[in-house]
Amino acid sequence: MNIDLNCDLGELQDTAHEAALMALITSANIACGGHSGDAQTMERTARLALERGVRIGAHPGYPDRENFGRLEIVMTPDAIADTVYSQIARLDDVVRRLGGAIVHVKPHGALYNVAVRNAEVARAIAHGAARWNPHTTLFGLAGSPMLDVWRTMGMAVAGEAFADRRYEPDGTLRSRKFPDALITNPPEAAAQALRFARQGLAQTICVHGDTPGSVAILKACREALT
Repeated sequence: MNIDLNCDLGELQDTAHEAALMALITSANIACGGHSGDAQTMERTARLALERGVRIGAHPGYPDRENFGRLEIVMTPDAIADTVYSQIARLDDVVRRLGGAIVHVKPHGALYNVAVRNAEVARAIAHGAARWNPHTTLFGLAGSPMLDVWRTMGMAVAGEAFADRRYEPDGTLRSRKFPDALITNPPEAAAQALRFARQGLAQTICVHGDTPGSVAILKACREALT
């Protein structure tokens, strides 16, 4: 069984922390200027990924840096497609200059969570990604309708599960407004990652780089999965 281990990166100014995370993963989702990130952070993070042989993905979100892209904002489908495309293209310019390539796209934060339940938003994300590369792989919540929307559009998909987030009974992620939304205990996170891997629904498992103790969590997950 092969399970991808991914992390959202390029969002923090702590280079040493992100380098420690990068050493433990197989895919990096790099913030590309919407919720976070600029030319400098994109280049720094892409270099780290290329040095370590980590697959690079674009991590576009709502263009709302003030709230880190974690609040839903009102945008038309065309506007969502436009911002997704422009964010991916911005990162693509950096990665290509370094001799690398983007291989997947993972929406960030509220954009991701809205797309889980809103087919129109899911389609808009796919339209933006396909404008850049119709053959890219989209990361989305395992078992959710967003994956069906993307498959129907002919996009390649990878079901994603989260080691460091708690879930609601309907399979959606518990909102961060609740104090127990995050799993910060490494053994508990590792057990959840292993459970998802054994269920076979997820092809990739995420640990957020800004979760407290994320390096220890990733180490525990990697050990459990191997």
